[in-house]
Amino acid sequence: MTELTYRKGPRPPKIAAKLARKKEPRQLAVINQSGCTGCEACIVFCPVDCIEVVPNVGIAQFQQVVEVDLERCIGCALCSKHCPWDTIPMLEFADGLKRAPELTLYSVCNQTTAADVQAASGAAPSENTPSA
Repeated sequence: MTELTYRKGPRPPKIAAKLARKKEPRQLAVINQSGCTGCEACIVFCPVDCIEVVPNVGIAQFQQVVEVDLERCIGCALCSKHCPWDTIPMLEFADGLKRAPELTLYSVCNQTTAADVQAASGAAPSENTPSA
């Protein structure tokens, strides 16, 4: 089992109550939130309900983005295939866990975000990264 270093703390109760996957997938869907419009097309196609809406993030048109709960993703690639904005890359499992924090701007699953990575490294936030 790959170490879950992308998690900041326990998952929120409503998200943690969802059924866990049975084994690690070969690949993970990781949403590049800097290109996500919050259209929710991916949510419709996810067979395991692992995509969560991150509301009120200040994006003018839709006011939300979505996030994949990496502990539940089964790597089916349906969300990636149906994303009209091509913002959901399918990454090898270990690579997905490593790259998820740099692609995640906001989290409701208590996963590490780009701002957390920058704060840990002592770097100044970029213009695409939300300020705390």
